[in-house]
Amino acid sequence: MFALRSLLLLLLPLCPGPGPGPGSEAKVTRSCAETRQVLGARGYSLNLIPPALISGEHLQICPQEYTCCSSETEQKLIRETEATFRGLVEDSGSFLVHTLAARHRKFNEFFREMLSISQHSLVQLFTHSYGRLYSQHALIFNGLFSRLRDYYEKSGEGLDDTLADFWAQLLERAFPLLHPQYSFPPDFLLCLTRLTSTTDGSLQPFGDSPRRLRLQITRALVAARAFVQGLETGKNVVSEALKVSVSEGCRQALMRLTGCPLCRGVPSLMPCRGFCLNVAQGCLSSRGLEPDWGSYLDGLLLLAEKLQGPFSFELAAESIGVRISEGLMHLQENSVKVAAKVFQECGTPHPVPARHRRAPAPWEEASRPWRASAEEERPTTAAGTNLHRLVLELRERLGRVRGFWAGLPLTVCEDTRMAADISQEAAPCWTGLGRGRYLKPVVGSSPTEQLHNPELEGDTSGPDVPTRRRRLHLRAATARMRAAALGQDLDMRDADEDASGSGGGQQYADDWKAGTAPVPPPARLPRPPRPPRRDGPGGKGGGGSARYNQGRSRSQGTSIGLQTPPILTFFPLALVVLGPR
Repeated sequence: MFALRSLLLLLLPLCPGPGPGPGSEAKVTRSCAETRQVLGARGYSLNLIPPALISGEHLQICPQEYTCCSSETEQKLIRETEATFRGLVEDSGSFLVHTLAARHRKFNEFFREMLSISQHSLVQLFTHSYGRLYSQHALIFNGLFSRLRDYYEKSGEGLDDTLADFWAQLLERAFPLLHPQYSFPPDFLLCLTRLTSTTDGSLQPFGDSPRRLRLQITRALVAARAFVQGLETGKNVVSEALKVSVSEGCRQALMRLTGCPLCRGVPSLMPCRGFCLNVAQGCLSSRGLEPDWGSYLDGLLLLAEKLQGPFSFELAAESIGVRISEGLMHLQENSVKVAAKVFQECGTPHPVPARHRRAPAPWEEASRPWRASAEEERPTTAAGTNLHRLVLELRERLGRVRGFWAGLPLTVCEDTRMAADISQEAAPCWTGLGRGRYLKPVVGSSPTEQLHNPELEGDTSGPDVPTRRRRLHLRAATARMRAAALGQDLDMRDADEDASGSGGGQQYADDWKAGTAPVPPPARLPRPPRPPRRDGPGGKGGGGSARYNQGRSRSQGTSIGLQTPPILTFFPLALVVLGPR
């Protein structure tokens, strides 16, 4: 018995003691030298970082084991990891903002330049055709282009009223010039304008030109404006969405992902890739623009195809001078018939004594209507391109960004600061608790899957108010572009159309293409008679005429008589595009 006890005493020093826990192992094998080196290079005060591991009972997010972080260091790391993540998201999407901004600038420059070229072509045509007669009345034509630009740039007066006012002013100037043997008092000109605004089309002094110009220019301008506004809305929405807000659950998950390895004294141990994907998906799934992003891009491409096809902005802009010239020629060729109808309705004006008569207007000197030559079908403007090239570039660039929001978590986790490289996936990595393999499931980005995200299980807040507002803006822009692709202007919901129950805004038919039969425009309620308007420049060659001010524009009349607050106007559209989401 004594010999057995002596043998046990001899063997006791050779037996291993109880194994230390994870913390004690870290305390024995690791110091804080590496953490001090990394954080010191980032500008942290070394006085806040102990040289050796200390108890971690004071930590709020990282495991409360042995640590290199004081409470102050942990709080600074929380802010730093959040800033790093937000910076990565913003940098990842900078090319997307640049793409939309560049496309917006190029298309906007092109459309504006085409209007300027159209105006310049009309001046050349009419100066050559009518000479001094055109110069005396140039303000009428300048006013037309000014109001077209206002509509495109500022969402001004409705295009139907702009064009109707132009043709009425042109008739008031042209009719007396064709009949210089008569004196036309203001009451007679007012009656003349009433006849041009009747819906039965019995007069038609300019033939079919007003209707064809209306169809061609209105749908092209409606589409161009909706398209450029859509690009601008997309650029602004994306720029705001990339300044992602971080929830409290996301902030803690980011700290566990990239901050806690520093506190554990292993800054060189990279986070596991699956760990990063779960954190990034949880932080971004409710802050991005899916599923509205794909529909928005489809709306852009659909409208772009219309703008270079049936709603060609180039052809529409080039046709303005042609249509007006054709209308004036029709008026000249049918002046006797038009005058007979006018005199029948408005009475015969008093003749002018022969010695006071003006010479007849030199309409016979007008040359044939100008048309674009074959080589001008696709002009290169001051914008340095044409519509065909712009659409090709747009299609190619949008193809690259279609999956941006769905792939953003992968893009973020490809950064070496966020996760281990995919080639080192088999190597041990930081799991959130220590060195090992990440065995938790990697979930998708859908709301249902995010309910089971192992890294943000308690964070089920969903999209915040700014994110919902951005998605709503994107849906509204998409709805406006899709309506414009059908020839509808959602921004011009006229009172007469609301009364008819259509509720679709102004509509313009596809009847101007070569080889197709004319299609009458949608029926519209007759306009009320307009009182005389003398608010233009007036005088010789001025823009003033015996036109009407009351009800001059349906859009203006609506805004004056029924001023609706913007939020109430936007709310019904919001309900339509927001849907059940």
